[in-house]
Amino acid sequence: MAAVEQAVLKTVEDQVMPRWRQLAEHEVETKTGSHDLVTVADQRAEQQLSGALRRLLPGSAVVGEETVHAHPATYAALEGPDPVWIIDPIDGTRQFVAGDEGFCTMVALAHDGETLAGWIVAPALRMTATARRGAGAFLNGMPLRAGSPEAGAPLRVAVSHPDYTDEFQERALRSLRTDGVDVRPTGSAGLEYVAIAHGRLDAVAYTWESAWDHAAGLLTVAEAGGASSTVADAPFRLAGGNALPFTAARDPETTRRMVGLLRDESDDPPHTDSDDSHRGRPA
Repeated sequence: MAAVEQAVLKTVEDQVMPRWRQLAEHEVETKTGSHDLVTVADQRAEQQLSGALRRLLPGSAVVGEETVHAHPATYAALEGPDPVWIIDPIDGTRQFVAGDEGFCTMVALAHDGETLAGWIVAPALRMTATARRGAGAFLNGMPLRAGSPEAGAPLRVAVSHPDYTDEFQERALRSLRTDGVDVRPTGSAGLEYVAIAHGRLDAVAYTWESAWDHAAGLLTVAEAGGASSTVADAPFRLAGGNALPFTAARDPETTRRMVGLLRDESDDPPHTDSDDSHRGRPA
């Protein structure tokens, strides 16, 4: 755990923070066929992390956001026999490009479809969250406990940007705009998961399933006492093919409440084509 954390911190120090609020215009691009932004910091951070993590665990595979965009077939490593490092070099790229503090670097280690450990580093906010399956979640070394929402208070929920959903998913997200639910657009998914684990946010609802956006965060929430579920009342699958939207929340009861709200518009949610599971999300 400590060696991986140091690798992430070193990468952030070398590749991310020197470019924060220092990006030249030519260092920011829009990915082909996507609304996502990518910067030279994303690309170089993923390259450095990929090498460092493979050295820490010989024989492991890497599924990284930028590599998968260039070579989609590499996403299939999540269904292979080897342990897999899942990398999001900069989660919240739009915030990073804008010079905001709300971005992070995320790494998870998975094997046989199960996330074993996760690291979420938000350098501008001086936050490092870590989680290990069965051993708890921590923020800057202090245990995280999600607790439960305040009785009688509106649920605080962050949701996917509506521009990137299909018709069913849009209806599902609209069903959250009801009495007793306070909805806002999501920022960095990694930071939203940490907010749930810390008890500062009650739930999220997402309509994309890219493993790099969710693996570390879902484990952090689970190890802090929270829960998650797809709209089909099934566990979230890292390899894709989930019924969407899915939700994570501070406790199992809130997760069930969220699933019930998301299913109000339909009893037959469609399943995502796993071949496209890593596409179509905002940066």
